Amino acid sequence: MTIQFDEDKQKQRIGNLLHQEEEEMVQIMSAKYGVDYVNLLNTPVNTDALRLIDEQTARAALVAGFAMVNKKIKVAARNPEDQKTADVVAGLKEKGYEPEIHITSTQGLEKAWKMYKDLSFAYESRAGSLEISSDEITEIINQAKSLPTVISILGNTMSAKKSYRVSRILETIVAGALAVGASDVHLEPEEGYILLRYRLDGVLQELMRIDIETYGLLLSRIKLISGMKLNIKKDSQDGRFSIRLATGDIEVRVSILPGAYNESIVMRLLDPRSIRVSLDSMGINPKLLAILNEEINRPDGMILTTGPTGSGKTTTLYAFLQKVHNSEVKIITLEDPIEYHMPGIVQTQVNDKGYTFAEGLRAAVRQDPDIIMVGEIRDGDTANIAINSALTGHLVFSTLHTNDAAGTFPRLIDLGANPTIIPSALRVSMAQRLVRRLCNDCKKEVMLDGQNQNEIETIVNGIEDKSVIPTDRSKMWEPVGCDKCNHTGYKGRIGIYEAILMNKKVELAVQKSSSEREIWDAAKGQGILTMKQDGVLKILAGVTSLAELERVITLTD
Repeated sequence: MTIQFDEDKQKQRIGNLLHQEEEEMVQIMSAKYGVDYVNLLNTPVNTDALRLIDEQTARAALVAGFAMVNKKIKVAARNPEDQKTADVVAGLKEKGYEPEIHITSTQGLEKAWKMYKDLSFAYESRAGSLEISSDEITEIINQAKSLPTVISILGNTMSAKKSYRVSRILETIVAGALAVGASDVHLEPEEGYILLRYRLDGVLQELMRIDIETYGLLLSRIKLISGMKLNIKKDSQDGRFSIRLATGDIEVRVSILPGAYNESIVMRLLDPRSIRVSLDSMGINPKLLAILNEEINRPDGMILTTGPTGSGKTTTLYAFLQKVHNSEVKIITLEDPIEYHMPGIVQTQVNDKGYTFAEGLRAAVRQDPDIIMVGEIRDGDTANIAINSALTGHLVFSTLHTNDAAGTFPRLIDLGANPTIIPSALRVSMAQRLVRRLCNDCKKEVMLDGQNQNEIETIVNGIEDKSVIPTDRSKMWEPVGCDKCNHTGYKGRIGIYEAILMNKKVELAVQKSSSEREIWDAAKGQGILTMKQDGVLKILAGVTSLAELERVITLTD
């Protein structure tokens, strides 16, 4: 009988014996030092505890964090009495933690240290909260101010995805969006790939294509942190999570839809700083601004702003609230969802099952508010309660989905509001859109001629207040594109507005007919610009371009 010598098995046996001897020796040292022993080979390592000591420091000091509850952290050390271990403990105490030292073996530390390569830049500190605390992610947000830079960083992260957890890919996508000021992140499945796009200043920009395998992991990760169900694939789902940065929290609202090839994701980034826009800096024409400042300081009545999704209506409502908020008034909001949190204001979240807009309005009135903000009037009950609230001593701000300011009146009537009492409640009907601002670093001056000149002159000639018309109407500006504007030619957005003030003529028109044309005719003489006129004046001032204005509204009747 021939006996074969297996060298690999022999080495493994010797290795196991050495490991066992080391663990036994460490246990003896544990009794000597009076320090608890931990076997990291069979003890789960908490990643939140591990990340509190960076890898370089941990390896140099022969330590590793392995468990944490609140501010109490357990640290495994090869030599508890070493000065480097003492320095790590002192550093943790300075940060407010309560370290508890355990002794462990070198092999146990090696196992813990291997987990560093799998660490995500972020960790979930509570349900639905994604904390971005890594210096590398912060660097992306601070330095990646152009799309090419973001694309390069994303490409590097994607190419290294096999050594990273999918969390890093997600965080790099979100951090890149924050860095360039994107409002939304779109992940759109096609047959053989997934398209990643950012919405910048209202327009989608393609960044890259993601492979299907990686997208599957991304999809699961996004569902997990957004509070969605992982096994639901054929129904739409909505969720949200927050990103905690040194500059403040960023709320992310997530929508998932089933598509032909895979589930489609849109993540909307809600930065509280974006609503800290004063009414005076939104691009509202001085005459309309003076009217609004007067109307929002009345004790009652309703102001409605209209426009499609993404036209800046919510920002306008929040600007109203910031203008009127003080310690002497009680403000209650009804929102779906609460996009931005404002201190000193009672903000409530409505839903479709019990606390609807209508029910919320009924309840809000019982709370003795001075001002009520209703996120959107969607049905007849809400419309009627809002109107009655405006008639009974409350100032009401809200929105509607209509195309223009005159469309507010027939829309309210369609919802079942009584046309005889609408004029008594509604003070101002506004409409708005957002247009991109031309980049001041690269915009190009061109002469107006031909059809463009005729189109602009026709609109300008319809302006009632001739004092706002510029004398020089021979030129306009066009986009070019440079590094500072991501080669789009535009940087930032500004609103264009129109409004109809309630007066006797408009009141008679509303009670007589719901025709938008007749309401516009009744509003003549108010001297307030229409959106066309406001947009054209911004073209002549070099604020935006003709092509951009035509993208958001129709200039020809």
